[in-house]
Amino acid sequence: MAVRELSPESALESVSGPRDGSLDLALLKGFDLTHRGRRVSLPLSAQRLMAFLALNERPLLRVYVAGTLWTDSSEEHSSGSLRSALWRLQRPGHKLVELQGDHLCLTEHVHVDVRLVEVVARRLISSSQAVSADDLHLLASGGELLPGWYDDWILVERERLRQLRLHALETMCVQFTQQERWSEAILAGLAAVEGEPLRESAHRTLIQAYLAEGNCAEAVRQYRFCETVLHRELGIQPSSSVTRLVEALIPGSTLRSQA
Repeated sequence: MAVRELSPESALESVSGPRDGSLDLALLKGFDLTHRGRRVSLPLSAQRLMAFLALNERPLLRVYVAGTLWTDSSEEHSSGSLRSALWRLQRPGHKLVELQGDHLCLTEHVHVDVRLVEVVARRLISSSQAVSADDLHLLASGGELLPGWYDDWILVERERLRQLRLHALETMCVQFTQQERWSEAILAGLAAVEGEPLRESAHRTLIQAYLAEGNCAEAVRQYRFCETVLHRELGIQPSSSVTRLVEALIPGSTLRSQA
């Protein structure tokens, strides 16, 4: 009996979904798709498609997806590349992408780490709700979005997520300091500084946490590190808002403030 050949779209739709639960897609620190702890292997073209859809929660037009992922190809060739990537995505036996007419999106069974980080970060920045140790662990462990990937759409998303995470960590540092949860405040501040050593606001919130804890030596040490890295990388001095925090702690200090 002859076997009827399915189109990539029909083959994708014929997969009924995860047989044994949901899938986890990690984009921080590198692409990693797992099902119940077991890695699901995908070729690079399929990884790029999944990552692009994961960073856009709403369904996207097929022509837009094809044109963005295969920018150097003609419309016909990019559409063919998209069809090929869709076919590859159905081979592991899990329904990963949902087709909605002319639109594509990840299925609800795929849980994306970046989306959780964004939800937590936005909540911390925009509300007065108390922060938790779980929030700290999630944002401090962080990691760069898809390191080693250099597509334009990745570079934009990487920087957007980095800025969101840094703002959330600084907010967390301030809130933990106000609650006198010193160790958590300092961990949040250190994570912010590590994420961007040239970010003065991160140094400032960390120094304030050290001072509130009564750890003046660490506050001065952090100021000196800030001073060194700014001078070495940018040729500037810390601003007055940072310098004033530690000026009184250094006898005979001639710290120069930059407005």
